[in-house]
Amino acid sequence: MIMHKSETLTFFTPDVSNQSGAVYLDTGISAGFPSPAEDFKEERLSLDNILVKNKLATFYARVSGQSMVGAGLDDNDLLVIDRSLEPAHNRIAVCFLDGEFTVKRLRVEKDGVWLQPENENYEPIKITEENDFVIWGIVTNVIKKV
Repeated sequence: MIMHKSETLTFFTPDVSNQSGAVYLDTGISAGFPSPAEDFKEERLSLDNILVKNKLATFYARVSGQSMVGAGLDDNDLLVIDRSLEPAHNRIAVCFLDGEFTVKRLRVEKDGVWLQPENENYEPIKITEENDFVIWGIVTNVIKKV
């Protein structure tokens, strides 16, 4: 279910009603030489159970843009955002700034709060009293397509 869409993020709520999950093979997948797959255990795995710590405060959002590529957040990645976590220096946060959502690294210094992009083509944003600013949630995981 889509909750909200802005220019930079599209928000989704996790679907925790379906507990079946995908098939999980409990064996290491070799990134080197292939290993025999004779003895493996098959079970069900729900990514929500692994990625979501607080179901009522967790949302997904799809990234649009390149400002956080240095932090590994690429265009079209899916972010897992926990609204119950405390904002802190150096955490990656989803923020509501002057009518738009953005994702940036929090930089807390003596002279104030900055939203730090992870791409040299973008400038840091200093938060002032004139800004309409809310730290909406903290990014806990990133889901990528390969």
